[in-house]
Amino acid sequence: MRRLPTEAEWEYAARAGTTTAFYLGSGLRSGEANFLGESEYDASVGSIINPSGIFLGIKTLVGSYAPNPWGLYDMIGSVIEWCQDWYGAYPAGSVIDPQGPVTGYYRMFRGGEWHGDARSCRSAKRYGATPDVRSAAVGFRVVLAPAQ
Repeated sequence: MRRLPTEAEWEYAARAGTTTAFYLGSGLRSGEANFLGESEYDASVGSIINPSGIFLGIKTLVGSYAPNPWGLYDMIGSVIEWCQDWYGAYPAGSVIDPQGPVTGYYRMFRGGEWHGDARSCRSAKRYGATPDVRSAAVGFRVVLAPAQ
């Protein structure tokens, strides 16, 4: 069965076993992903202005940047990706594979986009929008899941 990933699945895949803001470490610098390179980020200091940072102004082909430790490409930057979940608050405390609400107004997407700053590309960053949103900065990836 093919479907969109849940938010939890997407974040798990993006982090690839890491616990930092990005699978690359605590920061994201210009040239490491497709984002507004003039606005870098490091978790220890926050946003960093880099006047010579790279801004391509368009999405890039899959595989234009190095994969995460699990071999997944473009988990940060280029396009934000739709998730299966409807918008809802994350549960408090420790949970395993949380699921979003059954219904809602906003669907979730993750990952940061080519025209956003580095802070918006963090693994934990959440976005919500109505399902009819269309943009050159929005995409998706599918999960191949066992049939239920």
